[in-house]
Amino acid sequence: MNIQIFGRKKCFDTQKAQRYFKERRIKFQYIDVDRYGMSRGELQSVKNAVGLDNLINTKDEDYPLIQYLASNEAKMDKLYEDPYLIKTPVVRNGKQATVGYCPEVWKNWE
Repeated sequence: MNIQIFGRKKCFDTQKAQRYFKERRIKFQYIDVDRYGMSRGELQSVKNAVGLDNLINTKDEDYPLIQYLASNEAKMDKLYEDPYLIKTPVVRNGKQATVGYCPEVWKNWE
């Protein structure tokens, strides 16, 4: 298992996700999405797994801006340029991915 957690330091769900994997002694790589963002390939892989709408942080103040972008490609470009619009935590295991705190899905990865 090769777990990656893309999150924010002050995100409660990101902290819960890290705790979930630590308690089960599952190694993971933590990436601060605000500092390092996600590569286009990582973003595309997660979008394919969870869908574009689930990837967008609807609570961000710039959410209305991304809603009015015409194409999904334009929305993906905006997420790549402004990673603060990505809902966290994004947890990846190869081509599988979840957005948010999803222990019911992660237990099937073990």
